[in-house]
Amino acid sequence: MVLNIITEDFENFYDIQDDLGSGQFAVVKRVRELNTGHEFAAKFVRKKKCVAGKRGLKREEILREADILSELAPHLNIITLHDVFENKHEIILVLELVGGGELFHYIAEKDALNEEEAAKFILQILEGVHHMHEKNIVHLDLKPENVMLLEKNKTQIKIIDFGISRKLQPNEPTKETFGTPEFVAPEVIAFEPVTLATDMWSIGVITYILLSGAGHLDIVKLLADRKANLMVVDGYIQFMSDCI
Repeated sequence: MVLNIITEDFENFYDIQDDLGSGQFAVVKRVRELNTGHEFAAKFVRKKKCVAGKRGLKREEILREADILSELAPHLNIITLHDVFENKHEIILVLELVGGGELFHYIAEKDALNEEEAAKFILQILEGVHHMHEKNIVHLDLKPENVMLLEKNKTQIKIIDFGISRKLQPNEPTKETFGTPEFVAPEVIAFEPVTLATDMWSIGVITYILLSGAGHLDIVKLLADRKANLMVVDGYIQFMSDCI
């Protein structure tokens, strides 16, 4: 699918409203489409001014995320890309507005989920990831912060943030050192080629967090423990009685 990049003035199409979040090279704002009145989340990503520049991302890196989102659409459990704009300084990804908050915050409020509730979330994550993997796309940064609830206190979710995702190519090994340390698979840490299975490790960590209520620091301690690592590799996980 050829990506349609609009180079006209963004504000001729959208009214910019409040800030929704920010990162190192991007800010996300709520916007309203002028001709429909519909609200979206616009991700304003700063472009690098030169190859050696440290501020911003390479144009091709930003557009890779847009290409991946375009290829994945539509799917019930994956954020939808609506428009792409480009000007001299930035690329703007206009995305579906998901207003229910992060799965991370949902877990924090509940401490831990029962198996039935956790299964509802994991099933949706698996359905979204299965759709990605059918197209040879690996997310590489699956974590509760990148799973959003469509509405507050509802269980329908959307997987977001495909900034470091990759489309795997036959006979072209992909090695990445990105991702969130608590959630990345061993091959990422070892700088070995990633596969579709790399995402499955992250889903396993998310499942553990949903059922145990463990935080990021707890996961770091767990994975730093040699005995715990062997238990994970062997598939032997034991929860404390008050977590069951």
